[in-house]
Amino acid sequence: MKVTPIKTTRDYDRALRRIERLMDAKPGTKNGDELDVLTTLVEAYEAKHHAICPPDPVEAIKFRMDQLGLTRKDLEAMLGGRGRVSEILTKKRGLSLEMIRRLHRELHIPLEGLIGTAA
Repeated sequence: MKVTPIKTTRDYDRALRRIERLMDAKPGTKNGDELDVLTTLVEAYEAKHHAICPPDPVEAIKFRMDQLGLTRKDLEAMLGGRGRVSEILTKKRGLSLEMIRRLHRELHIPLEGLIGTAA
């Protein structure tokens, strides 16, 4: 096993091709160990060069509303009335900690997606 650091896009592409060939390797074998090391290196490279930013909190709420077939009226109990819902969805008002907790608890929106605009 000859594993080298992933420093360039070329190194990254080569590691991905090798991982693809090793996908059926059994754990605890030479190939399994190589697969383990390569996936760790690829994950580190991707975290540094291809980081995925969390969604905008309002977009996360709208996405979840769409998934669940909810309307603005459905959010009123969680956010505090029609005016407040409108202000939040138009980004004129940030989310309070209590709103974040309710949205997370009741709509199962990940906290990471809601904390960006906490008041």
